[in-house]
Amino acid sequence: MKKITILSGKGGVGKSSITASLGVILSKNYKITCVDCDVDASNLALVLGLKEKDFEKWEKLATNQKAEFDLSKCISCKKCFENCYFNAIEWKEDKPVLKEFGCEGCGVCELVCPSRAIKLTSVDNAKIGYGKTKYGFNVVSGQLGIGESGSGKVVFEVRKLAAEIGKDSEFILNDAAAGIGCPVIASVVANDYVIAVTEPTPSGFSDLKRALQMVTHFNINSGIIINKFDLNPDYTKKIEDFSKKNNLKILAKIPYDKSFLYALVNMVPIVVYNPKLEILFRNIAEEIKKEIF
Repeated sequence: MKKITILSGKGGVGKSSITASLGVILSKNYKITCVDCDVDASNLALVLGLKEKDFEKWEKLATNQKAEFDLSKCISCKKCFENCYFNAIEWKEDKPVLKEFGCEGCGVCELVCPSRAIKLTSVDNAKIGYGKTKYGFNVVSGQLGIGESGSGKVVFEVRKLAAEIGKDSEFILNDAAAGIGCPVIASVVANDYVIAVTEPTPSGFSDLKRALQMVTHFNINSGIIINKFDLNPDYTKKIEDFSKKNNLKILAKIPYDKSFLYALVNMVPIVVYNPKLEILFRNIAEEIKKEIF
């Protein structure tokens, strides 16, 4: 089993679209599983035509704790209110009240309460599930609740579920969140290869370099895909020079094409919506196999 993560330092560069089409191409010759590791804003399933109701199974998940007050024990000392670092506690009618989206489960309030009127309790703040696409492979996804924390833990559980249901897979494709935060790190660790998708813009190039620094820290080989490369030849050249200097392979340069947008609107991968691009993604798949085998 080869584990590949597709990431981007910057959002909106086409990462999920590329993951979906790469999955379709690889699935024609291999058993694969796709994993949506962007649990704060998951959309890989939508790109592949799956809606939430189409998933075979959803499981609740608790990744965090929140404070719970026993007001019968409260002596109104205000220590919880005064010491809450996240300002998650309001003071009403001489008693503490927890704000709906404020508590991070740090436990300070429980520690400072002299009357033991506060305890941390686990909360179901996320869900994970999977569904089969019409292309014959499963998509595993997770959704973190609004205003909740613990995205890295959800990604860990999503990948764990993917390993279970995709135990016979030859490839697992992880579609990471944008950036270099905790959920991205949880997506990258223990991978065989990383594909970094970028666009030829100042922010795209800058965020690409930061993302690759993180990948290098984990000693994972990586390659680059430049999407919409023809919109800014100067920055495309800068990215190519950077890749050459750092011994990174340019896996592909994808031209700007409005059919990517139409494919997203119609919830189909671009290689299905526009079969003319299939050869491009076949070449990407071949380049990846050369890198990891």
